[in-house]
Amino acid sequence: MEKFELHILGCGSALPTTRHFPTSQVLNVREKLFMIDCGEGAQMQLRKSKLKFSRLNHIFISHLHGDHCFGLLSLISTFGLLGRTADLHIHAPEGVEKLFQPMLDFFCNHLPYQVFFHEFSTNNPLEIYSDRSLTVTTIPLCHRIPCCGFLFEEKPRSRHIIRDMVDFYQVPVFELNRIKNGADYITPEGELIPNFKLTRAPYPVRKYAYCSDTIYYKNIIEQIRGVDLLFHEATFAQSEANRAKETFHTTAAQAGKIALDAGVGKLIIGHFSARYEEEDVLLKEAAAIFPHTILAKETLSVNL
Repeated sequence: MEKFELHILGCGSALPTTRHFPTSQVLNVREKLFMIDCGEGAQMQLRKSKLKFSRLNHIFISHLHGDHCFGLLSLISTFGLLGRTADLHIHAPEGVEKLFQPMLDFFCNHLPYQVFFHEFSTNNPLEIYSDRSLTVTTIPLCHRIPCCGFLFEEKPRSRHIIRDMVDFYQVPVFELNRIKNGADYITPEGELIPNFKLTRAPYPVRKYAYCSDTIYYKNIIEQIRGVDLLFHEATFAQSEANRAKETFHTTAAQAGKIALDAGVGKLIIGHFSARYEEEDVLLKEAAAIFPHTILAKETLSVNL
């Protein structure tokens, strides 16, 4: 099975601490890297995680709060110092180009590559990226400013050829694509060989959903239903439920409830408030509702 791997670069919230970097992640899909949010220090964490800068061509920003995008300018500058020539694509809510282009013009006005901004509305789910193996769709969230999460979903693959059976029936090469797509094979003698004898079912598509920052928001449940892995913010413990509501954030217990109701495979909680020196209380609250919960931490890698 080809690579579909999540790397946590930072899992803290707005107030810096010595324990956590601000929010940033990288998803490795078949050796293509996709960054999700770019908090301060993201490029340092990229190096610690031994991820290759040259394979990162798309960055997805959930919203324009500093702890989710302050690292973007420095990362773009570093790419220039490294002699990057490949285009870099920034996918973010409306307003990102107006915010960042003046800073790029001032600090990065001689880049050897081009930066393209792709703005989107956060009101409804939108497919904002697609290649031969993956689609990325926005997940509208409810925060203090326009904000969305992202659903990364593999595209269905063709069936797998059973080489021994294809050789046994002497199937011509020009028939293989049809057979991969589900067709039967008819021999020169007129014998019908059913597809199931020649192929195996492909691996199930894998899905990753990223949801940060948001108030407890049941509207996302249908869109993320059944994903293999869900990252959901869990800024506060339940004892701070009122504070969570005031700041449009989620408690760990509420994140567990979202995961349970959506029937996801595994839950990662993060975006921890600086008030918690240890996040065990958050893990216990979420896991009491959804047992398949783990804590995000810097350099954590999860293979789907």
